[in-house]
Amino acid sequence: MQNIQAITIDLDDTLWDIDPVIHRAETILWRWLASNYPRISSIYDPEKILNLRSEIAQEYPDKAFDYRFMRKLILRKIFRDADYEENLAEGAFAVFDKERNNVELYDGALYTLKALTKKYTLIAITNGNADLERIGLRHLFDDVVTAVEVGYAKPDERIFNEAIRKSGAEAQRILHVGDNPEADIVGAANVGLTTVWINSKSLVWPDQFIKPDITINKITELCDLLLPEIN
Repeated sequence: MQNIQAITIDLDDTLWDIDPVIHRAETILWRWLASNYPRISSIYDPEKILNLRSEIAQEYPDKAFDYRFMRKLILRKIFRDADYEENLAEGAFAVFDKERNNVELYDGALYTLKALTKKYTLIAITNGNADLERIGLRHLFDDVVTAVEVGYAKPDERIFNEAIRKSGAEAQRILHVGDNPEADIVGAANVGLTTVWINSKSLVWPDQFIKPDITINKITELCDLLLPEIN
């Protein structure tokens, strides 16, 4: 690991568990809608919202990875269908977005980021729409690369190439850390990055994919790999 100069790091399910965050945010949003705009809950329920999401994703396949765009579009439609002004959807999205960025970091994640940023260039790379400023982590990263910004989602090589460019390092001197076998590990390997799979949920590696260079179970193990002097 002595040749590593930069680290690209996935966010959702790498630094925090995203499923309970989204579930809580959607629950709070739905309660807020029912309380403030009751006609919506009289014609829509969570199942119908899921069906609507699938329909809109099929209608805008090139935007399927832009979760902010998709959610705002869904909200505008349900407001309109319930005979409310569709611009009211912005307030509803703000309710969701606040909770979406109320995340609980994995144990040791903050410590690890603070330690790594002292020695390495850190680039966040995500298909999601986490707001690192709101979460309070932006100052620990040198830059952020998102699928929405680039126009392509992981595992597309173009989003990784943008992260390489922003890091200022050569591909062989970059370590990519992520949880998703295809999006993170295969995508990063395809552009020549050294790969670290965080298997925090004790999953079995899919045989159809190239294996990661390194597998760890907790993000704090990055310190063992990259900063042995502090352990």
